Amino acid sequence: MREVIRIEDGVCKMERWRMAEPVNFTLLEGEQIAVVGANGAGKSMFVDMIAGRHPIYPDTVHYDFTPSTKEYIADNINYITFRDTYGGDNDRTYFLQQRWNQMEIDKETPTAGSKLEEAFLMTGEDNAQRRAMQDKIYQLLQLDKILDKYIILLSSGELRKLKLASALFAEPRVMIIDNPFIGLDADTRLQLRDLLATLIQPSTDKNTPTPQLILVLSKTDDIPDFITHIVEVKDMKVMPKTTRVHYIYNIEPQPSVVISQEHREKILHLPNSDRDYHAQEVIRMNKVSIRYGERTILKELDWTVKNGERWAVSGQNGAGKSTLLSLVCADNPQSYACDITLFDKPRGSGETIWDIKKHIGYVSPEMHRSYHRDIPTIRVVASGLKDSIGMYVKVSDEELEICRFWMDIFGIKDKENQSFTELSSGEQRLALLARAFVKDPELLILDEPLHGLDDKNRQLVRDVIETFCQRQNKTLIMVSHYKEELPPCINKHLQLIRH
Repeated sequence: MREVIRIEDGVCKMERWRMAEPVNFTLLEGEQIAVVGANGAGKSMFVDMIAGRHPIYPDTVHYDFTPSTKEYIADNINYITFRDTYGGDNDRTYFLQQRWNQMEIDKETPTAGSKLEEAFLMTGEDNAQRRAMQDKIYQLLQLDKILDKYIILLSSGELRKLKLASALFAEPRVMIIDNPFIGLDADTRLQLRDLLATLIQPSTDKNTPTPQLILVLSKTDDIPDFITHIVEVKDMKVMPKTTRVHYIYNIEPQPSVVISQEHREKILHLPNSDRDYHAQEVIRMNKVSIRYGERTILKELDWTVKNGERWAVSGQNGAGKSTLLSLVCADNPQSYACDITLFDKPRGSGETIWDIKKHIGYVSPEMHRSYHRDIPTIRVVASGLKDSIGMYVKVSDEELEICRFWMDIFGIKDKENQSFTELSSGEQRLALLARAFVKDPELLILDEPLHGLDDKNRQLVRDVIETFCQRQNKTLIMVSHYKEELPPCINKHLQLIRH
């Protein structure tokens, strides 16, 4: 069988990009690969080598993209990463409140439809066959509902659909997709699986290349049925390729509890603060509505969250889940025009939002994309103490010890001095979770907190949330598209319907 990609004893030219040992890997024609491994194991470093992003020494990598006639590697391999950014992977102009800020929308702000049309025209001829393909992709991903929506107003899941569609227009020979299913609601995940399964069906035209997939997956239960082989990356080493059936049969079951008893006891016995509100009603919303132009996101929502309740918020992509949470955290300018009470205090009654934020721990995809500065990870964690993005004020030794405590709880204590931008996406998410917990908040707001985490770390985070919420005066609101990710302490549910 023809070798589409072969790497023999591959070593990156730059030392900082090297794996622990030379890499050997072969992609045969017709194979569909899943790359799996723990957070920080080296999955992204490995696929960067495959895609030519990290140059390796000559004569160790070979490509044969037949029957594709495209000349360059970049034209035959499309590597899709979801960095949760609006303007692209290197957009450094994004700020946390941008998505909710109507002032950021002007006549030059692109819509989803205009960005998709631009991508379509850049990747091939404008003919009836390609337009039919475009229509099919729009239908399968339900993109027709957001074509008129401004880019900066798209949800995390909607952004992922847009980027995936743009890549599919190019009809690459090999598609590498980093965690394609996270951030998508259950229906869209099923639709995407069907779309990818259809995409890899052999063409009746021998001159038309059939795409092959390399999916980088953190969740082993996300491995689709059409995957034929698995490559595990462990401790910066690329393990030999094995069949999907063999790999799944030999997966060791994840323990039902991952957190150590020592860490559990330390969390349970944290001292209570004498500055807590002890409010009976943590949140009350009365007939709250949010609109952007002609689009209604929330319509006359009544919602009360009482002290000690643990809420799950669910709904399709674009239903308004993150918008709802942005109102609570006052990141959305429209929150000041709404009838909202926090900790028994009506908004606008004299207490500043910074006084309120002291009692809220928060993590979200929007927050994750806001952190793109090259600063030590412990300073990212410490920024949670001051409710800042980045760390611009001095923190005390006592505060740094609190940060180290929570970094230890989340298994990243050894990353203290490592640059946040050098961490894997999963390790970054663990750091931002530690940031949400450092001030021991009364209200914990977790928007898709398990994005990109491997199986062990997902269970660890669930354990930490469950343990934390056993303490008095702790209230939880959590958004997740995976029901199995919700901790057992959840006792209330709010489902939002997309308008």
